[in-house]
Amino acid sequence: MADRDKKGVAAEVREFLSTRRARITPEQAGLPVYGGNRRVAGLRREEVALLAGMSVDYYVRLERGNLSGASDSVLESLAHALQLDEAERTHLYDLARAATPSGRRATVTASRVRPTILRLLDSMTDVPAYVRNARFDILAANTLGRALYAPLFDSPLFAQRGPVNSARFLFLDPASKDFWVDWDKGADDSVAFLRTETGRAPHDKALTDLIGELTARSDDFAHRWARHDVKFHRSGVKKLHHPLVGDLALPYEAMDLPSDPGLRLNFYTPEPDTPAREALGLLAAWAGTGSAAPTAND
Repeated sequence: MADRDKKGVAAEVREFLSTRRARITPEQAGLPVYGGNRRVAGLRREEVALLAGMSVDYYVRLERGNLSGASDSVLESLAHALQLDEAERTHLYDLARAATPSGRRATVTASRVRPTILRLLDSMTDVPAYVRNARFDILAANTLGRALYAPLFDSPLFAQRGPVNSARFLFLDPASKDFWVDWDKGADDSVAFLRTETGRAPHDKALTDLIGELTARSDDFAHRWARHDVKFHRSGVKKLHHPLVGDLALPYEAMDLPSDPGLRLNFYTPEPDTPAREALGLLAAWAGTGSAAPTAND
């Protein structure tokens, strides 16, 4: 591993562990607190070492960024001591792999959407669906997916530069704050998803370039990036304000495509006889005919 890569991984490990340690109080960890002279709100290094069943010197070495060679039992003890959730635990293991040259796994992301997946998208006529990579590039979408995400596809950000990227839109186009009903949650989640991906694919240059661009151009992104939060993107409810059909609360699923590493199929499935289902029906009718744009009161 090149020296620059080693330093980058070490810095990532250092910041991740220190931010996880800082958020846990002794009371939350079940430790007694003596006196009122603590200099830190979170756990001290020696307290994490005690909880993890390791020497203070060894924990200090880990937090300085040296996860190389750490065994699964050490990582599990550390995850337990720091009360890591599933996404954070996976991120810790990814960082350990990145820090160990012999254990580093190759990460190859598919660069195109196969015809069979394109046909699947086209067959999903009554639900919005699209395929994206882990950098939030939207590589393909069905008709209703393009109609739902029209503010992204119409954004001047992508007039001269593609593909459409929802993270760039979120942080660099002011229209995103009208489109996302809860913009702060969308911003928090997007940054956490990208941070998760840096652990899985630490040497993805396109990912590194995207993060560098957003950090330099958006204070909102930079502030969130410094938190080192990670999160999985699997399912939930997305709340959007569409310029044509109004507010939408859309349950979504995000599914990895096993034959296409790094690609994910996202689709939205509102329940029957709900305002969201009716709004999507109106949007589908408009998108299918290309007629004048509907309004939320039509």
